[in-house]
Amino acid sequence: MKIALNRLRSWEGFLLCALLFIILMNASLSPQFLSFTNVINLFQLSIEKIIVALIMTFIIINAEIDLSVGSMMGLSACAFGVLVQQGVPGGWAILICLCIGMLGGALNGWFIAKVGLPSLVVTLATLIGFRGLARVLVEDRGINDFPDWFDALGQQGFIGAVPFALIAFLILFIILYVVLQRSGFGRKTYVIGTNRDVADFAGIDTARHKMIIFIASGVIAAFAGLLYAARVGAVRGDVALGFELDIITIVLLGGVSIFGGTGTLVGTLLAALIVLSLRNGMSLLNITGHIQTGVIGLLLLASVIAPRLDLSRFVSGKRQPRTTT
Repeated sequence: MKIALNRLRSWEGFLLCALLFIILMNASLSPQFLSFTNVINLFQLSIEKIIVALIMTFIIINAEIDLSVGSMMGLSACAFGVLVQQGVPGGWAILICLCIGMLGGALNGWFIAKVGLPSLVVTLATLIGFRGLARVLVEDRGINDFPDWFDALGQQGFIGAVPFALIAFLILFIILYVVLQRSGFGRKTYVIGTNRDVADFAGIDTARHKMIIFIASGVIAAFAGLLYAARVGAVRGDVALGFELDIITIVLLGGVSIFGGTGTLVGTLLAALIVLSLRNGMSLLNITGHIQTGVIGLLLLASVIAPRLDLSRFVSGKRQPRTTT
């Protein structure tokens, strides 16, 4: 009972309460919100962002940032379109795109872990570079002549009405949850994010660790780009443009400290559900995309400020004594 109460007082508990409140509000304002079709659409329309948010959780806990994930999604999707258009079999095209993601992630990781450049600067540069490559590949045209099986993978149910992307997300969440919360790799991720000097002193190969995380980020972003292409059925040079805003918002709102060292995938999942519910509810109420973007921007600000507050003090109703110097 005490453990459950402590969890309720935690940031994850606060997010759970906020999510339930948003769901109740949306359901009261729009009867369609809780329908099975809308729940599936709620996930399907943003599932690629949530998938990338999982690996972004690792990166930010590790006290780094990856601004290039949206551009890598776009580059992977555009590369797939060009490869298929040139007659490359779909399976080989997917494998090549995942390799592009691996190379892009390795490029980020090398400059950050080996050269020692700030991840903000490196990934800002690759954000521009990857997006530029995507635009060069497709120029101003769109590509939509994908194999039928590829379109079906993103636009039809894989198991019943449940899409393949949602199943992939659930499998990936379980794997990454075990890695982060139940493995030595996850513990090292927290230690490096808390204090890299301490991690180096403890004998942790921090450069190798960061390389692995950034390579994984590139591969998962490339995979998410392919899922996006399959769902939409076409690609352009602006695929996934600006997605990094929503992705970083989800992770920070989930309680992951921008300074590293703290956070959980459960918090990221709850935050993702909050963002999706807000966007879906606003769409059902015919609220324009510009206003939705403004609300997400406010969430990003709140996600940085709110976790620094002592929520347990407000829940318990107790005031902390002031200290004098």
